[in-house]
Amino acid sequence: MYQHYSFDLWMTLIKSNPSFKTERAKIFHSKFNFAKKTLVEIEHIFRQIDTTCNTINEKVGNNIDAEEMYLMVIAAINNYDLSCMSDIHIQQLYHDMENLVLEYPPVFYSSETLDVLTKLKEKENASMSLLSNTGFIKGQTLRKVLKNLGVDAYLNFQLYSDETGYSKPNPQFFQLLLDSVESLGTKCLPSDILHVGDNPIADAAGAQQLGINHLLINSNAIPISKLLN
Repeated sequence: MYQHYSFDLWMTLIKSNPSFKTERAKIFHSKFNFAKKTLVEIEHIFRQIDTTCNTINEKVGNNIDAEEMYLMVIAAINNYDLSCMSDIHIQQLYHDMENLVLEYPPVFYSSETLDVLTKLKEKENASMSLLSNTGFIKGQTLRKVLKNLGVDAYLNFQLYSDETGYSKPNPQFFQLLLDSVESLGTKCLPSDILHVGDNPIADAAGAQQLGINHLLINSNAIPISKLLN
């Protein structure tokens, strides 16, 4: 039915490994916790910063980088005493966080995901891609995750907000999707593309602005297998 399938990533194809978030909080509790916050308080701060930055990115259409988000967490842990950040080596911090992601990697949202991707890939002339907002985990790390999960073999290209500077529902991000599909040599209209995601604002409204079809899954109890119906 469609010539190209575009996928959101988080809560569409994959979801966080709960152990990653727990271990991440433990690291910040032991290394950056000069205000002596509890582990529960630090986990709450991570959720607050994540939600706040995601909302800002959706509203403004730009991208707050992972390093900035981690510094926000450290500042919040220490009651915004900014002197706590003077000795932080931010590149090493992200390197450590990437290693933690790879140690406790995200998992498939659904056990049907790979089967659905396989059957879509078998369709004649059907190509696939990723269009994902990022937060604490950069695109460079997610590419490694998707390679380990075997998902990257199905994707013709991957677009991440931290690499492009755009966040969904910014129409420029979806225009980049259209331009990338065209660069594949695929002659198709926006109406020939289906964007699959879980977020009514970032995914559905964003795609609709450029005349791209959309399908919401998971957040509304519709499974990814709906794509095969």
